[in-house]
Formats: sequence, structure tokens, C-alpha cells
Amino acid sequence: MRTIRFYDTRERQVRPFEPREDGKVAIYACGPTVYSRVHVGNARPFVVFSLLKRFLEHEGYEVTFVANITDINDKIYDAARAAGRDSAELAREMTAHYIADTERLGLGRPDHEPLASEYVGQIVDLISALVDSDYAYAAGGDVYFRVRTLSDYGALSRRDVDQMDQGEGVEGANLKEDPLDFALWKAHKEGEDTWWDSPWGRGRPGWHIECSAMAEALLGLELDIHGGGIDLVFPHHENEAAQTAAARGRPLARTWMHNGMLEAAAGEKMAKSVGNIRGLADVLDDVGGTALVLFFNTGHYRQPLAYSADGLDAAASSARRIRDAARRLVQGPSPPELVPHREAFWDALADDYNTPRALAALYEWIGEANKLERPAGDRDLYDMLSVLGLESLMEAEEAPPHVVALADQREAARRAKDWGEADRLRDELRDSGWEVRDGPQGPELVKAS
Repeated sequence: MRTIRFYDTRERQVRPFEPREDGKVAIYACGPTVYSRVHVGNARPFVVFSLLKRFLEHEGYEVTFVANITDINDKIYDAARAAGRDSAELAREMTAHYIADTERLGLGRPDHEPLASEYVGQIVDLISALVDSDYAYAAGGDVYFRVRTLSDYGALSRRDVDQMDQGEGVEGANLKEDPLDFALWKAHKEGEDTWWDSPWGRGRPGWHIECSAMAEALLGLELDIHGGGIDLVFPHHENEAAQTAAARGRPLARTWMHNGMLEAAAGEKMAKSVGNIRGLADVLDDVGGTALVLFFNTGHYRQPLAYSADGLDAAASSARRIRDAARRLVQGPSPPELVPHREAFWDALADDYNTPRALAALYEWIGEANKLERPAGDRDLYDMLSVLGLESLMEAEEAPPHVVALADQREAARRAKDWGEADRLRDELRDSGWEVRDGPQGPELVKAS
């Protein structure tokens, strides 16, 4: 196996990746809160950690990937109330949309996609352990975590405890021992149509405790990689780490990995609250899953990525060039001339999952393959594309029936030596986004670049 290194947010450095168990890797990544359709920015962590799993599997690891779905949250209650709908029904509908939209990316599903609503029992047990050990206290039907009882609170986000704001506003302020304390359990309030019973009365979990419980239930403690967007470092991931460390006396995760945000062209974070973001389904309608996945790969996962129509168009154009190159390959391994570029590709991914550098090596591989007097083998290209979620570029695109009919008409015109009609039909095909390439095996329809 190669030496693999990842940047650990807690340690603030790139360091060798050392799983807790030889040959096995456990990954947990925070998924969306399903109060509305997901936007294109929500797709970035889904893509990053789905592909990270593929890379680690290529390197010989057995990987279990968990990506949760938050279906208990204030935002869901608020959205349902505004729409005059049942909150659980809204969450179910938006969960179905999320799964359908991300399915169109062509990356498959995580091994587990737990719903918070299915783990309330484990959540209550974890809160009880914190109360019993005096790290948490009940007040007025709520339960709060005593932040100052944990000496290294703030180590993940590197924040001064006295300067922290949990983002809970005035909610529960009169019940907290310290304004810094955060909610583990929230008492049922008037107008909330979903609740669960607990030792502290009817209510529902806080956001942070949900992930701690689900991650532990499915992957155990000291899981190998905990991922999510950089915006989750505080308070969400800081609080996850604190809860588990306090209740279990062991870390939740060995490595914390965070992807950068998708940004508007002006460098502004893309978010629903800002109103500058597009729905994932709309973007997929425009460019398709392969182009969007390739676009995400053009940026290093830890860095912000500027979203633009030009960037997506460039990714779509690159995808067409890769597909075109793949048609010229034959089955088998690469010749020796291409091995250095192949190895540079894998070395780039092993060095903190550097997909831009890997793409550069991939393009060099293709460029050198095009110069060879004999066709290059397709096995290495398939492996490289597959780990980037682009294996569909090795498949021939099937032309729609009306395009096939135009191609047949053009071929008939050529046989009849009606060159003017053949040229006219060729131009009509090009206007439809397709080309006919005449080769030794006969005419072939390919997507126009």
C-alpha cells in the first residue's frame, strides 16, 4: 500500500493515515437537514467522501461509509409550519428528493444512511450517560451539556471558549447554567407536531447529539474519518467531539476532514439563507451528473470552490475530451511510456486527496496515449476515471432515435453519392449535438465536443 496522508482539522497538519484496524476504514460524513430540496453546495461533501471511499478501496482497504440524514431539526418544524404541513411528512418527502437527486450523480449510495428519527433510543441513552456523569443537566424539560466541564473543549475549532456562541439565540437562555452550554434534548413546545418520550419528558434531540449517537452505533468509537463541510467545525463537530469524549472517555474520531464551501463568483458562501444558490436537481438537468462530479474534482477538497456556469461548461468540455480519448483505446494495460503518469495520478490522491493534481496527471496520460503509434490500453484509464466517479466516460453514449434516423439518412445519401444532402444531414446532426465519424468499421455517432 502507498503511504496515504490526510489533513487533520484538529491537528492542523497533514499526517500519515493510520486506521484503527488494519485493512479497514470507517468514514462518517454529515448529511443534509431535510427541510427543503438540497442545493448544489450540499452535493460537494457527498461527492468528496463517496470518492474518498473509492480511493481507499482501490488502495486495498475495506471501507464502511456512513452519511446521515437529519430529519429532526428546528428548521424542519419551521418549514412545515410555514407550509401548513406535517413535519414528519415533509421530512420524508425531502429525504426522498435528496436520495433521488444524489442518485443522479452516479456514485452509488453510502453503506448506511441513518435517519435521526430511527436512533432516538440510542440518543436518549447517550444523553443519560452524560447526565449520570454530571457532564449534563436537566432543566425545565430540556437537557444541556456543561461545556466548561471538558478541559479541551474548543480544541477542534481552535476557538477561545469565552468568545464562543452556540448559535441557539435566546432559546433556553433562562434555563442554562452558562450561556455557552448547548442543548442535548429539547422539551416539546406548542405547535411542534412530532415528539418522543424520554426520562426528561416529551421532546426531541438536539442536532449535535444525533450525529454522535448514530456514528457510534454504526461505526463505533475512534472511527477513522469524520467528515463534512468546513462550516460544521463549530459548533456541530466541536460539540459532537465533546459529547462522545465526555460520555465514553474516548475520542469519536481519529481524523477530522472538512471540505471547503462552494462559493459564488464573488467569493461569497453559497447558501439558501443568502439566496445565491441553485438546486442540485436544476444543475443536474443542465449539465448532468458526470460533468458536475468532474467540476467538483477540479478543486482541492479543502479549498473553497467558485461555482460558475463557465466552470461547469469547462468541466463538460473536459468530459467530452476524455470520452473521445477513451474511444481510441484497446483492452489491456498501459504501455511503459504511460506508467509515470499513472503513478503520478495515484500519488496525488495519496497526498491529502489532491484531485486537481490527479486530474493533471490523467490529462498527461491521455496526451501521451494520443501520441503513441499503437493504441494504449484502457485498463489504467478505467481505474483512474472510476476512482474519480467518471467511469461512465468509458461507455459509449447511446444516441436518441431521431439522431440515429438522421445518421441512417446521411449514410443512404452517401451511398447514393448525393453529397449535398449528406452534408446537409451532417450539419443537422451537428446542430443536434452529434457527429458522424467515418472509420474502417463504418460510421460512428459520437457526442459533439
